[in-house]
Amino acid sequence: MGDARDDTTARLARRLAALRAEHGRSLDALARTTGISRSTLSRIERAEISPTAAMLGALSTAYGRTASHLLAEAEPEPPRLVRAADQDLWRDEAAGFDRRTVSPPHPCLRGEIVRGELRPGADIGYAAPPVPGLEQHVWILSGGLHLTADGTEHRLHEGDCLRFRLWGPTRFHCPGPDPVRYAVVMVRP
Repeated sequence: MGDARDDTTARLARRLAALRAEHGRSLDALARTTGISRSTLSRIERAEISPTAAMLGALSTAYGRTASHLLAEAEPEPPRLVRAADQDLWRDEAAGFDRRTVSPPHPCLRGEIVRGELRPGADIGYAAPPVPGLEQHVWILSGGLHLTADGTEHRLHEGDCLRFRLWGPTRFHCPGPDPVRYAVVMVRP
């Protein structure tokens, strides 16, 4: 482990193992809850692999946290000022998804900002919200995004902002031909 991504994977692995212990869940029970195999969960907790976007979403939901909150919990205390060079970047190469934590969650604050980028053709679905009623504002910085929330598909273009409370499954799809870059402002209920 030498680069920042390996460090993030190792910190996340330790936090996920600790959360499972705090909740008194076995790997089998967590596998049933998340739909992630027991062996994959074990490998994630040992930092042998990094979870995909879908897996991170399922784990976040299982623990009632946003993905950003879960990632921030791997740090002792998020700084007040987060320089661009210090923002955590998490990448799911297979799904074509990059996620940058611009403003990490903080125990005293309810909001956070994430910057996402989906490559053309990328399609990521989340079966359930990490926190029911989570307020989201999705602002398209460049490109186009088809976002499905509450069973309704929204076709978003540069400059558009969709805001909603998250109660059910969501889907983010980049139809191309260019990548989509967007910011998500999340506010916990």
